[in-house]
Amino acid sequence: MMKFYESGLFFDEMLDGDQPKPHYRSFHHKLNAFTKDQLEEKYKQAQSRFLKQGITFTVYGAQGGTERTMPFDFIPIIIPHEQWQEIEAGMKQRVKALNCFLHDVYHEQSIIKDGLIPKQLIENNPYYYKEMLGVKVPIDNHIFLAGIDLIRDENGVYYVLEDNLRNPSGISYVFQNRSVMKEVYPEFFSKHTIQSLDKQMAFMKKALLAHRPPCMEPNREPKAVLLTAGMYNSAYYDHVFLAQQLNIQLVEGHDLVVRDDKVYMKTIYGLKQIDIIYRRIDDDFLDPVVFREDSLLGVPHIMDAYKAGNIAILNAVGNGVADDKAMYAYVPDMIRYYLNEEPILRNVKTYHLDDDRQLDWVLEHLGELVIKNVSASGGYDMLIGPHASDEEIAIFKEKIMKNPYQYIAQPTISLSRAPAFQDGRLYPCHVDLRVYVMKGEDIYVLPGGLSRVALKEGSLVVNSSQGGGAKDTWILKEELQYAKSSSRCTILDGTIQ
Repeated sequence: MMKFYESGLFFDEMLDGDQPKPHYRSFHHKLNAFTKDQLEEKYKQAQSRFLKQGITFTVYGAQGGTERTMPFDFIPIIIPHEQWQEIEAGMKQRVKALNCFLHDVYHEQSIIKDGLIPKQLIENNPYYYKEMLGVKVPIDNHIFLAGIDLIRDENGVYYVLEDNLRNPSGISYVFQNRSVMKEVYPEFFSKHTIQSLDKQMAFMKKALLAHRPPCMEPNREPKAVLLTAGMYNSAYYDHVFLAQQLNIQLVEGHDLVVRDDKVYMKTIYGLKQIDIIYRRIDDDFLDPVVFREDSLLGVPHIMDAYKAGNIAILNAVGNGVADDKAMYAYVPDMIRYYLNEEPILRNVKTYHLDDDRQLDWVLEHLGELVIKNVSASGGYDMLIGPHASDEEIAIFKEKIMKNPYQYIAQPTISLSRAPAFQDGRLYPCHVDLRVYVMKGEDIYVLPGGLSRVALKEGSLVVNSSQGGGAKDTWILKEELQYAKSSSRCTILDGTIQ
């Protein structure tokens, strides 16, 4: 039998004390049927599978090469059906409100006029592009794909940590984690009714093609491509996987050209008109005529075609104004303002450091807080106060005082933990969950998402670029039914569907 730890003061996804929670009992029983050597062998088999399939990411500036295999842990995060229904409803609500906000700030700006959000917070935002003012985007939808990060506190309450509305990455790992789990650990699936990922790419393709450009001929099928920065981009594996699964061409900027405000792809048969671009390059690099003139990744004059209504660009240009860490604090207000609803999912309390009173308090309590650069991602330029040295705190204090607008502060939350199996032993690791929301005419929430795990014991940083890994995420299709005569659970339908 594998030796588990006591869950202690943290909320543990799997354990209550040293016993499995009801929805984990069947998995726990299966896990204990393996010897340590068998698990070691399966662990090596899973890592080998990732390596052979080229399931990698890039760490910029790393010593000894930049290409890394995504670290994978085979103990899944299991979420009961009812719990997932609430998360799903909260995700749909949040994305609807954020899309309303994006439409509003580039058109009527009613939320500013009504005084809910300070005008300077939007106009001073580096991701607010005046080039988008008045631009009509297909089906009035700015968010084709959102990646929204969830955490749980010491009481098991879910909080939204961050909204990613520009180019959220990692969705390919969700599918590959499941594929590796079913191949290497088929025993775990025999007694669980888990929501399938099989049709999710069809939903994503439907959402993609729903964004027909306004000026497109009604009888023509839209032609879509995925625009990548190329093989040296950190998420290139993600780009290749999605292009294959969506059955669309993977292109780079030099493969496209604009003629008469229309976008064409260069082929051996000549130019072929393109209608929808799922772009995986940042706004600044999209059009060297409008944004960064030194960009070799984009397409000159593509913004002219966009404004003329001849091309859809997904996600829309200028989405960064809504997922900026400073704007995050206002999302509950957006939900109330645009939808006239109370938020289903909570925000983490956030301090704005451009407010002198909040700034003074934060500077006195840096050792207790998490400080984030509003423009950074991937765990960079972040201070975790309780884990920081006096020197690190002093450096951040100086950075904040020099540019308080650039930072926010949040309380340090005791992130939930889950068991991980590495180096032949089970130990607790902090986890979060990135949920993917696809929006076209309808909204689809990918069942489960990417559970990210801080594999370094005691670490709170789950990003792969900072040493984190991933787990499979199981959403149970129906509630478990427990037999009175046994501590083990039985499932209403013991098949994978």
